This record gives sequence, C-alpha cells and structure tokens, in this order.
Amino acid sequence: MTDSVASKPTKSQRRATFAWALWDWAEQPFPTIFQTFIFATYITSSYFGDPDENAQKLSIAGLIAGLLVAVISPVFGRRSDEAGKRKFWLLANSLGLVVIMAAAYFVAPTPEFLIFGLVLYALGSVIQESAFINYYAMLKQVSTPSNIGKISGYAWGLGYAGGILLLMVSLVGFVLPDNPWFGVSTDGAENIRILFLFSAIWMAVFTVPLMLFVPEIEATGATKGESIWGSYVKLWSQLKSLREQAPQTLKFLISSAIYRDGLAGVFTFGAILGTVAFGFSKTEVIFFGIAANVVAGIGAALGGALDQRIGTKNTIVGSLVGLLIAGSAVFIFAGAGQITYWVGGLALCLFVGPAQASSRTFVSRFTPAGREGEVFGLYQTTGRAVSFLSGTLWTVSISVAHTAFGVKDATIWGIWGLMLILGVGAWLLSRVHPKPAVLDA
Repeated sequence: MTDSVASKPTKSQRRATFAWALWDWAEQPFPTIFQTFIFATYITSSYFGDPDENAQKLSIAGLIAGLLVAVISPVFGRRSDEAGKRKFWLLANSLGLVVIMAAAYFVAPTPEFLIFGLVLYALGSVIQESAFINYYAMLKQVSTPSNIGKISGYAWGLGYAGGILLLMVSLVGFVLPDNPWFGVSTDGAENIRILFLFSAIWMAVFTVPLMLFVPEIEATGATKGESIWGSYVKLWSQLKSLREQAPQTLKFLISSAIYRDGLAGVFTFGAILGTVAFGFSKTEVIFFGIAANVVAGIGAALGGALDQRIGTKNTIVGSLVGLLIAGSAVFIFAGAGQITYWVGGLALCLFVGPAQASSRTFVSRFTPAGREGEVFGLYQTTGRAVSFLSGTLWTVSISVAHTAFGVKDATIWGIWGLMLILGVGAWLLSRVHPKPAVLDA
C-alpha cells in the first residue's frame, strides 16, 4: 500500500483502514483514564499531600513534557519518514504507553510515590505525542483523497466511543460503588489502581490489528548515517523549503496551534465551569462528561461526512463559529441555571469533534508526499508552543471580571478567554488558502 490507496480499495486495504482507525480506540485509556479523569485526579489527591501543591507539580510535569515534545517532534517525524519506520515507531510508542499505564498500578497512595507518579505522567505524555506524529502521518496510507475526511472523522468517533465505554465501566464498576466489581478492594486505592492495569491490557489488545494489517512505508535512506544534530540542520533546511513550496501549510500550522489550544481548553475547564459556575455535583459532572464524549463522538463522525461535502477548511471554520455561538450563549443565558450548561455545554462538545478530526485531515490533504511525519511533527510542536494560552486567558478573563467589574463569582467569565482564542484561530484559518497542486509538486 502506498501513501494513497486506490480509488476502489481492496479487502486488504479496507482492513488496513479499519485497523488504523481502531488505534484511536486502543489509545483512549491514556487520555481518558490516565491524563484526565482517573490517574491525574488520583495523583493530585490528598493521598499524596496537599492537593493544591500536587496540582502545581502536575502542571510542572506537563510543562516539562511539552518542552520535550516541542524539541523532538519535528526531527522525530522526519527521521521516521525517511527511515521507513512510521509503523515501527507507532508500535514502539504504543508499547511504551502500555508499560507506563501498567507501572501506574504500583503508585501506592502515599506521598512517597508522588514523584514516581509525576514521572510516569510526564513520560507518558511525551510518548503519546510521539505516537500521534506517526499515527497521523499514516492517514494517507489508509485513505484516498475522496474519503480522507470521512476516515479521519470515523477514527475520532471510534476514539470517543472507546473513552465513553472506559469511563462508564470505571466509574460504575470501580470508582463510585462501595463494593467494586470482582471483589476488588478499596484498601490502598486498589479499586483505582486496578484501572491502570486494565487500561494497559486494553491498549495492548486493540493495537494488535494495526500491527498485523497496516503495512510499513518504504525507506528513502535519506537519514542513513545522519546524526541527531545533522537532523536538526537538515530540518532547518527543509523548513525553508516548506515555506517556499507550501507556505499555506505553515499558515495552517500557526492558526491550528491557536484554535486547537482553545479546543483543549473547552474540555480542560468544562468540569470546572459546570461545578463552580452552575453548581453541578461530582456525580452530575461525571454524567455530563460521559454525555460530552458521546456528543463529541457524534460530532466527529458527522464532521467527517461534512468534510467530504463542503471541504476541510469550511468544516473547521464552521465548527469554530458554532463554538463561538454556543460559548457566548452559555455566558448570556447562565442565569437560567443548569439547563443552560447542559444545552450550551453539549453544543460546544458537538462542534469540538469535527474541528479536531478535520484539522488532522487538513494537514494530510495539503502536505507534500513523503513529508507527512515531518509536518505532523511540526503540527504537534506548534500545538505545544502555545499550550499556555487557554489557561492564561481563562485566568485573565476571571481576574478582569473581579477587578474591572467587581464580579464576585466570576468563573463564568473565563469562557470569554476561550472564545477569544477560538475567534483568533478562526480568523487566521480563514486566511489560509491551500493549493494542493503546488504542495504535491
């Protein structure tokens, strides 16, 4: 299979496409269980000392991981392209995530294990981002120009579905009940830690189809005998050529870095907004989180189909406009109570899915053949470079409401910080005008 399959894919090609998409389902334990809902809250809990201090330490661990990703991503992607090892490195990184999640089982609920947990979190974040570089780059290998958007959206939808199932099983079976399933004890937080072993097994099992059915790309030999420093020198040269050959791709990388941080902020601060601004209980937030993933998954799947009809760029811009309208409505109608958050918050999630899926498609469509790993490395890097925006503007918006307008309970104002990021990103994206004929030259 080449970087672009035939217009009428064979059975083996369809199997490869499904196996590739299934990896989105396979890796869901890491963002859902490990990064967001379970491990991250576990490691910052009172088990390990002061929760506020633990949260700060977790942020530092994430920052360190982000800096490492920003440094290694472009070179890593280029070397995997030219060495013909996209699949190899995706599988190697998948194994790394499996080991990280399995090791988390041994993070006992005592302060002595805090550093161990933080190291696992940071290292896992780096490995995950590295995995995404090659996973995204493989999209062209399992799609055609006519169905690339649909396949990307389908994979995102599978990922959300996996996250939903994992979250429901975890919460209903182990986190919430006094007597967890299968006789698992709550002593020593075993009911929590067992989820990390389950996550490791889940990813190992569902990664197997990709290993069996997705072929490796051919090596070009361009990096043979090349040092790491030599790779950075070559990268700089290729960046200049990318600017000349594909300037619109660079423009997109900049615009997407901004609006993708806004998309991340919607999920990052969504639970805080529901709890503080709308008075949701812990259980209500959990159920909202499940509903949010369902809606986002539906949005991703629908967005994939829409991508085929109106184009990738129009799908992203339309989704961002939808986010701006929904976010503004949440603020304007906040006085109506929780119904506003249920309707407006889920509307936000509906538009997040297609924006995420089509962003990946956009990069694949308009990246020069053979340079997918390199460009997706830059895609990951640019996203990390501005990862501070959503948190900063969220905080600034709340502070302005406090100081300038004398608002006492100002959490709801944080949404304007996110809307500003999304608005700027949408404006920058509207100025991107890809020319595929030039890029493929």
